[in-house]
Amino acid sequence: MNDDTFVGRLPTPPETAVLGVIVPVPEPWASLLVDWRTKVGDPQAALVPPHVTLLPPTEVPVASRDAIAEHLAAVAAEHPPFDMHLAGTGTFMPVTDVVFVTVARGIGNCEMLANDLRQGPLARSLSFPYHPHVTVAHDVPADMLELAYSGLQELSAEFRVEHFTEFEQVAGGGWALAREYPLTGSGR
Repeated sequence: MNDDTFVGRLPTPPETAVLGVIVPVPEPWASLLVDWRTKVGDPQAALVPPHVTLLPPTEVPVASRDAIAEHLAAVAAEHPPFDMHLAGTGTFMPVTDVVFVTVARGIGNCEMLANDLRQGPLARSLSFPYHPHVTVAHDVPADMLELAYSGLQELSAEFRVEHFTEFEQVAGGGWALAREYPLTGSGR
C-alpha cells in the first residue's frame, strides 16, 4: 500500500521571546498620548501603549519563562504601590530624537523597580542610564518633535501605580499583555 498523504507540521516554536516590563499610563491620559503620538506621525503610536519603561525590550529563552514570572512576582511583592505624576515635556536631543512626558513624581520608585527587575533571570546592562519617561514622539521630523514638545508642555497627569505589566512582543512589532503583577510590598 502506497501512502503519499501529506502530513502537515506545526511550525517550530521560537526558542526566545522578547519581553518588556512597564508602568502603564491609565485613561484618560493613555488615549490623549496615543492621539498625540498619532498626530505627530510616530510609527509606534498604534503598536506601543503609553507607558514608563521599567525593563526595556529584552530577549529571553522561552525555557526561562517560569523563572522570570517568579522573579517578577517576587519583585512586585517587595515594592508598595506609589503615586506617579507626569508633568511637562523633555527631550533626549541631540543624543536621540525623542520627545517625552516627564515623570515628576515616582522617579525613585521607578528607579528601584527597574534596578530590581534587571537582576536574576532578567539581568542585563543598559545602553543609556535609566531615565523614567513616557515617549510621545520618536522617528518623526523635527517640526513634529517640536509640536509634541510644545503641545504637551502643560500636561499634568496624576495616578496611583498599583501594578506593573509584563508585555511580550508579537509579530509585526506590537506588544501583547502577558501578565500584571500587583505591587504588594509594605515599603523599604
